Amino acid sequence: MSVAAGQDTIAAAFAAAPGRAALMPYLMGGFPDLETSRAIGEAYAEAGADLVELGVPFSDPLADGPVIHAAGTEALAAGATLHGVLEVGRELAATVPVVVMCYANLVFARGAERFAGELAERGISGLIVPDLPLEEASGALAACDAAGIALVALVAPTTPDERLAAIGRSARGFVYTVAVTGTTGERDRLAAGVAELLARTKARVDVPVAVGFGIGAPAAAVAAADAGADGVIVGSRLVRAAAEAPDPAAAVGALVAEFAAALR
Repeated sequence: MSVAAGQDTIAAAFAAAPGRAALMPYLMGGFPDLETSRAIGEAYAEAGADLVELGVPFSDPLADGPVIHAAGTEALAAGATLHGVLEVGRELAATVPVVVMCYANLVFARGAERFAGELAERGISGLIVPDLPLEEASGALAACDAAGIALVALVAPTTPDERLAAIGRSARGFVYTVAVTGTTGERDRLAAGVAELLARTKARVDVPVAVGFGIGAPAAAVAAADAGADGVIVGSRLVRAAAEAPDPAAAVGALVAEFAAALR
């Protein structure tokens, strides 16, 4: 994979999105088991996902609300491993760009260079590390750049303009804009202040800006797009559907199709 390969793949996916914003559903790798999680990811792609965010289950997921936390706990209990989840990513990356989300411990336990290399070997395009602050990201950023993996930065409602500008200077792939101050979870309406945060962010970065945390209904996804988001990330609503349905892949596929139709 060339140095810019992951960034190019992500940029192309945002540019080619047929709707008013790219749709990026979240998938908990290994939930309820590895094979079913692969089927769910394939259903996402078939239903209109432009990219897929692939979560790696972790024992202490500080950014995740109760639905995703419970799914990660169940995935670990079912035997999910980093290797197994990355292999799911390899299979999905053949049809849709994949961005892995995991916590810093998993990256640094392997070493950033090895970790980025393992993503690149599987055709994965990007990496989100929510507990890796800008001040400590230089090593991981260099490793990802060398491997052709886009290290995606996050911004929050509390991020000041000066810090936004610094994040923008090292942004790769896209910027993940956290819509609320708190953990992930479903909300039917877009949080107040998102349009202002999007405007502040887009003025200071040169990559697409996606919104996540709290996008629980198609109307909220449309509101995010109308507020200026280049991409919309949907997580807890889909993970809950997968947990409740006898046929998880069919259930989440139908939901993703609803989000895709609304955005188009």
